[in-house]
Amino acid sequence: MKIGIHLHFKGQCQRAFEFYRELFGGSITMLTYGESPAAKHVPVEFHDKVVHASFSIFGSEIAGADVLPDQYEQPKGFQLLLQVDSSAQAKILFNGLSAGGEIIMPLDKTFWSPCYGIVKDQFGISWELNCTET
Repeated sequence: MKIGIHLHFKGQCQRAFEFYRELFGGSITMLTYGESPAAKHVPVEFHDKVVHASFSIFGSEIAGADVLPDQYEQPKGFQLLLQVDSSAQAKILFNGLSAGGEIIMPLDKTFWSPCYGIVKDQFGISWELNCTET
């Protein structure tokens, strides 16, 4: 059994997943509504939006999709947690995620980590970065 993450986007899933691939590396697969049997259930102008995307990152998989505007809700109540091996790696990823986004808690030393911070990226997804180096 596994637990997975499925993110909803307001029309920018493709941009988000390409951004994540560029920042983290890894690979993505994507299918648009227009390429799927779901095409007949959405407006024609939504056919180029993503019905399913999958992104492999650090041995885990994150799925995502664009949802119809009346079904979209801004994500809240959770954050994706990245456990990174070094402060240098944390800084690179934090700076990348914060570009066009919002810094919630700047990277700093805490009682549990030499480098921890929280950022909401330009797509509205919140990330915690926690450095595990000793």
